[in-house]
Amino acid sequence: MGFAGVDVGGGGIRVRIEAGGSSATGDDASPVPREEGRVDLDRLAARITRVVEDAVRDLEIDRFAGMAIGTTGLPGLVRDPSTLWHALRDRFGLGALVVTGDTVTTHVGALGFQPGVVVAAGTGVITLGTDLAGVWNQTDGWGYLLGDHGGGAWIGMRGLHAALRAHDGRIGGSAALLKHLTARFGHPSELVALVYASGSAAHHFASFAPYVGEAARDGDPVARQIWTEAGRQLGQSAVAAASGLEPVFSWGGRLFDAADLLMEPFQNTVRALLPDARFRPPRGTSADGALALARAAADGSVRPHHPYVYVFTDTAQPIGGSAQSSGRSAGSAVDS
Repeated sequence: MGFAGVDVGGGGIRVRIEAGGSSATGDDASPVPREEGRVDLDRLAARITRVVEDAVRDLEIDRFAGMAIGTTGLPGLVRDPSTLWHALRDRFGLGALVVTGDTVTTHVGALGFQPGVVVAAGTGVITLGTDLAGVWNQTDGWGYLLGDHGGGAWIGMRGLHAALRAHDGRIGGSAALLKHLTARFGHPSELVALVYASGSAAHHFASFAPYVGEAARDGDPVARQIWTEAGRQLGQSAVAAASGLEPVFSWGGRLFDAADLLMEPFQNTVRALLPDARFRPPRGTSADGALALARAAADGSVRPHHPYVYVFTDTAQPIGGSAQSSGRSAGSAVDS
């Protein structure tokens, strides 16, 4: 019997599994499957199944007492979280399943079950400030067309803007980023065809963020300014989510791997707005947070009064908030 934590983000699927004294990990770096803009839960369940099966191939696990899935797109782009329960319950002999937003699993991974603000930044950006009781403040998470300011797609898109300006000879362009564009995508016309024909433009934009980082480290002023502004945007999102909480901040997501470019403007922005802010390095990842929630679900300590936390068990009706909720709710989500 084991526990599985599943992180579903713009960069793919990551899994952490524990059974007895053994552990395993797995990943699938393909974009999140979508249908008419929403997360395709049937295809997602099939991919989660493959990743988990591959990860446990060498472990003796006959069933999972608890599994938790933190996914991008919940609630607005996830129609019916129970789809995952029905698809995975029998295959893995699930005793309990938590389906929640990846912002919740990132928060638990970074701070444990402690109050504070956690910025989750990968392809997109979403920030959660919560005490896991009466305060649930979410900022951004609006997708790359409407928000996700400072995230990987945001950085990559602005890097491509600057590259195309250089291609045209317009003011504000970056020859360094144009060089990276052609190395990554070919001629700009090929980029245009790829982006506008794609069902996952954000994924392509985010794939360019590391090149913007490389140009910034090589001294390109346009690229450096993009990263500085990204840090400021993340800091503003963090402060907005801190209302009603002690000013404790942490972070999660692969974008923060570029800490040399991002951390200083992020923390400086927070301190400028909240001088008594305290920063705590993350304890773990979103997959770690999902694993912790899987254990909590198995022992019955999850109390899903937050509208983005759904709990399913084999002995009770699924419980959780409405996918139409505004995202702020009173109640106790987890007994820590």
